[in-house]
Amino acid sequence: MAMGATFPKRRRSGKARDWRALLRRWLWRAAGIAALLLLAAGAALWWAARWTPPRDRYPLQGVTIDAGNGVVHWGSIEAAGADFAYLFATDGDARVDPIYARNMAAAREAGIRTGPIHRYNLCKLATDQAANFIRHVPRRADALPPVVWLDYDDRCPDRPTRALLLSELATFLAQIEAHMGKRSLIAPGPNFEADYQVTRGIARTTWLRRDFFPPDYGAHPWAMWQANDYVRLSGADGTVGWNVVRPEGMNDE
Repeated sequence: MAMGATFPKRRRSGKARDWRALLRRWLWRAAGIAALLLLAAGAALWWAARWTPPRDRYPLQGVTIDAGNGVVHWGSIEAAGADFAYLFATDGDARVDPIYARNMAAAREAGIRTGPIHRYNLCKLATDQAANFIRHVPRRADALPPVVWLDYDDRCPDRPTRALLLSELATFLAQIEAHMGKRSLIAPGPNFEADYQVTRGIARTTWLRRDFFPPDYGAHPWAMWQANDYVRLSGADGTVGWNVVRPEGMNDE
């Protein structure tokens, strides 16, 4: 071979060029799909943060508030359409929402009726829990009926028998109702109700929970429904629960 000879340049095959073009098209399409999914997710979150059941069907609607909502501006809550507010007050035998009293007073100043919620703890005695509630929730004639929130808690591994739970719950209800001068509501979550069937064993008005669709559990029709736990309002930090009251005479869902 003569010195100075050059080798011919190797040409890229048509298959390689086609493969790279196909990859680029696939990446563009994947990016487009990802963008559409992000837009759809954002739209869903936007919708969920604002959706409430129709007012013409459920005229009486309100919020659930706890310490996670920070310093609540109750004028804004009232302007958002809340007719009432349930406030988490006590939890188990010792825990207290640190801003319950402040929220209760401020909500009433804004013309919003309030009621207290107690988170029932399966690991604590009913009498001790009732004492905690009575110590921190004053009796008021204008207060809404108290609510017993029934759900599982990662802090409490106990799972008592149904008979024991119903006995303890009856004791708790008797004591707080004597203090408040009115009967309570019970608010079991769907998993709790499936395991313990509280609504079959405790004769109380029920408040059930299911986002966006009327709840279909419980032994009898609900009186109140937490319809959306993702509502965002300008007057509160984070999300609030949005609730509706079943109008009298409404047919079962």
